[in-house]
Parts: sequence; structure tokens; C-alpha cells
Amino acid sequence: MIPEGTSEIEATVRAVLVDVLALSPERAATFTADTALFGALPELDSMAVAGVLTELEDRLGIMIDDDEVDGEMLETFGALVTFAAGKALV
Repeated sequence: MIPEGTSEIEATVRAVLVDVLALSPERAATFTADTALFGALPELDSMAVAGVLTELEDRLGIMIDDDEVDGEMLETFGALVTFAAGKALV
């Protein structure tokens, strides 16, 4: 579930996935909180993860520590938005 009041962050996460992974905006627009990402989205491999996280840091003005990165935060679109919102809204 994506937290309420995070629509701007959700839009940013969606835009990062489009830009970094070269997804079509139409495809990214279909992502819901339950849409599987890492392991299910071929474009999101281990190399692309670094690009996605770096771009999230830049666009949201956040810092993501290495020890915060795990498979759970990248499991679904909702988990990634929730993680980003947690960092941005601190």
C-alpha cells in the first residue's frame, strides 16, 4: 500500500523508472502498489538498481545509505514509493 499524501513522490519514482530503465510512460503508468519490480522487471537488474537509487537521491534530495538497500524495498512499486516517501518526508 502506498502511503497517503505521497502522490508527488509516487510521480517522481514513476518518472525515475521511466528515465533510468527506459520504460514507456504508458507502461509505468500501469504500475500499482503491488506491481513486482526487482526480479520481475527485466530492465531492473542489479546494475540498474544503482542508477535508480542515485536518481531518486538527486530528484528527492535524499541520501540512501548502503545498509538501507535490500530486496524488500525493491520488491514492489509500492515498497519503493513507501521507502522513498519515508526518506523524503523526514
